[in-house]
Amino acid sequence: MSDAMKRVSIIPQEETALVPVTPMDMLNRAVASGADIAMIEKLMGLHERWDANQARKAFDEAVSAAKKDIPPITRNATGHNSKKYADFAAIAKVVDPILGEHGLSYRFRTSQGDRISVTCILSHKAGHSEETTLVGPPDATGNKNAIQAIGSTLTYLQRYSLVQMLGLAAAADDDGRAGDANPAPALPGSITLEQADQLRDLLEAKGASSKAFAGWAKQKQLLKTDRIDDIPAEHFAACVEAIKGFKKA
Repeated sequence: MSDAMKRVSIIPQEETALVPVTPMDMLNRAVASGADIAMIEKLMGLHERWDANQARKAFDEAVSAAKKDIPPITRNATGHNSKKYADFAAIAKVVDPILGEHGLSYRFRTSQGDRISVTCILSHKAGHSEETTLVGPPDATGNKNAIQAIGSTLTYLQRYSLVQMLGLAAAADDDGRAGDANPAPALPGSITLEQADQLRDLLEAKGASSKAFAGWAKQKQLLKTDRIDDIPAEHFAACVEAIKGFKKA
């Protein structure tokens, strides 16, 4: 080993005890001490891997923090099958400012052949990014022309790829809490989101409102709050049977 390489590899004990030495520190020392090209290239590769790992960690931390700040998003639109959903504008209105606060942003990459492909790319200011891709055919339902069919599928895939990337949950309604930026989470031991949606679907089929049912369930001591989401899991089956027994409005 050359004298220059020895000088690069030796770090004073008192210095390591005070300040962590990064690959960039080592690279700078190598250049300053006249290390050969082979050593500098190895240290550059080490620095690039270290930098990429740090960027990935920053990305993971930012996504985790952002998800904690993103509330359930109210389903503000109705599809052709009468199912409620949150459209892209509603999702973007909620998530964009929160993602920005955590140094995150997203964009889409699209391609089209027989099927339409949309890739959602989520990036962090530190440089790391991840992506997810969804593919689907043009949406020709509802007498759309060819361009409208493509546009509908693009919007659909953008919405769902972003939801998938962020792991978002969409609330079927806000149970009278419109405008609440930080809705309370369901009580421990409550039904799942899927079960809450199932109850809402049953109520919709009967022409009854979620809010009215919550009031009824509260009177029957099946629920302690005014929200369907808080129904105890043990009372789910009883609620299903009760709704099935309702007369259609």
